[in-house]
Amino acid sequence: MSSQQLDARRLLCPLPVIRTQDKVKHMQPGDQLEVICTDPGALSDIPAWCRINGHKVLRTEQDAGEVRIVIEVQ
Repeated sequence: MSSQQLDARRLLCPLPVIRTQDKVKHMQPGDQLEVICTDPGALSDIPAWCRINGHKVLRTEQDAGEVRIVIEVQ
């Protein structure tokens, strides 16, 4: 299992989701990805993408204008 981070700050919808999708393609089941965004829409968009594609959202946080979403690749 590996843990990676994706910096999607200053990107607007749909780019955080697209970058997440591109990153997950190169990861293995069980790997974790922390996505850091400044687009508040990512707080709902990325979990929705995870549900559609079968990945697990481990936690979401919003603090000081940043959104952090940790997902587990399935």
